[in-house]
Amino acid sequence: MRVHRIGALLLALMLAAAGARAEVVVRDDRGVDVALPAVPERVVSLLPSLTESVCAIGACDRLVGTDRFSNWPASVAALPKLGGLEDLPVERIAALKPDVVLVSSSARIIGRLETLGFKVVVLETRNRADTKNTLLLLAKLFDRPGAGDAVWARIEREIAAAAARVPSGLRGQRVYFEIDSTPYAAGPESFVGELLARLHMGNILAPESGPFPKVNPEFVVRAQPDVILASKQNLQEMPMRPGWPSLRALARGKACGFELAQFDLLTRPGPRMGEAAGVLADCLVRVAGAH
Repeated sequence: MRVHRIGALLLALMLAAAGARAEVVVRDDRGVDVALPAVPERVVSLLPSLTESVCAIGACDRLVGTDRFSNWPASVAALPKLGGLEDLPVERIAALKPDVVLVSSSARIIGRLETLGFKVVVLETRNRADTKNTLLLLAKLFDRPGAGDAVWARIEREIAAAAARVPSGLRGQRVYFEIDSTPYAAGPESFVGELLARLHMGNILAPESGPFPKVNPEFVVRAQPDVILASKQNLQEMPMRPGWPSLRALARGKACGFELAQFDLLTRPGPRMGEAAGVLADCLVRVAGAH
């Protein structure tokens, strides 16, 4: 009888061990099912928003390398930095022996990494729905049940609180949010545009313009946005652009220039979107008080 009990115990332990290393399958944004033999222990993240999302669901300790722009939370600063979208070093990534590599669809090394036998999960976070889906997928990948939903619920609470602080007299006014001085702007269909809409603000761009279109500088002048949002450096340069001194928002102080850390926060579709909404609400409160 004792032998049978010992045998049953050993079988239970074997089954438990097998369960602990059960295969994990996630469908990435290419529609590709990526199968891993177990929950990944060594992870390379090659996009700041993905790095932040991994950490937000409690898997920061699995990261062994990131892109050079990943700078939040502070703990990721000590990890090996592996270039940006245009100069990702495959050899250095391979040397880290990752169980999985997280990349955006615009990364050029996806095929090379897969040829070398590495598991690659491709994620695209263009809007709020994508951001939520990324959090849920990562929670599944790292076997963190409920973690993605919890982070998203917090984001929604923070956005709602920020929206309530936007002055009523400013609601509905049209925003020009400059992403880059080329200029590229945030359209209504982008996560930035969607966040502004949640804060009761409009947009000088039409939805069909795309998420982050390159715009004609003359279009911005003709559109006469009510509020201008940009990096601090770009905002300071705007009065020197041909025709832009005629923008009434600049003349009236209806603009906010964000320091680099804040601008990073505003332009990353990740778990700090609720915090970004608070930064925007603070800006709009200041704009409402400008004369």
